[in-house]
Amino acid sequence: MKEKTNLSAPGGRCKEFLRKQIVSLKRKPSTIPMVMMLITFIVYSFNLTSMSDTTAKIQGVGMGLSQFCIMLFSLLSLVCLMNAFPRRKKPNVPMIALMYGMLAIIAYCDIHYRNAIMAALTRAESPIQVTESTAYIAEAYNMLGTHLTLIMVSALLVALLPLYSKLLRKISTSVEVSGNENMGQIELED
Repeated sequence: MKEKTNLSAPGGRCKEFLRKQIVSLKRKPSTIPMVMMLITFIVYSFNLTSMSDTTAKIQGVGMGLSQFCIMLFSLLSLVCLMNAFPRRKKPNVPMIALMYGMLAIIAYCDIHYRNAIMAALTRAESPIQVTESTAYIAEAYNMLGTHLTLIMVSALLVALLPLYSKLLRKISTSVEVSGNENMGQIELED
């Protein structure tokens, strides 16, 4: 049985908004991993200050390059994801493979950067102490763990896209218009 939507009812506008969002997701389910990858990029971008300060303080091998690669490949993986699922066409498999390659590079750079921080904190001669003035090092280390987790979640969302797109299609979003239930059959003959 189809549910009638009454926009004048207190929850009617909210129900209609949610229905429209579900319809939009049914048409383009790749929006879900796109939003997740965008959130991942924003989390990293908002913490660039602590990352840059950590790179300047520790000056480990490849830390600056890792930071650059993470930013570059984050943007490029977003572009690949946008091109991987064209509207009303089959998914572009080379773009998906390229995006997964970039996500692997990002994950490697996150791990390399975290290892460089840990090596600087635990080295035998003159280890770097995390004090109140160098708290950004701990922030960068923790943020890299969060970023790595978000990258993995994004990759998982892309991999599971066929599964939850089928589940989204099963959700009924049709609206019954009042007065249509008594309509007879339309005759198309002359």
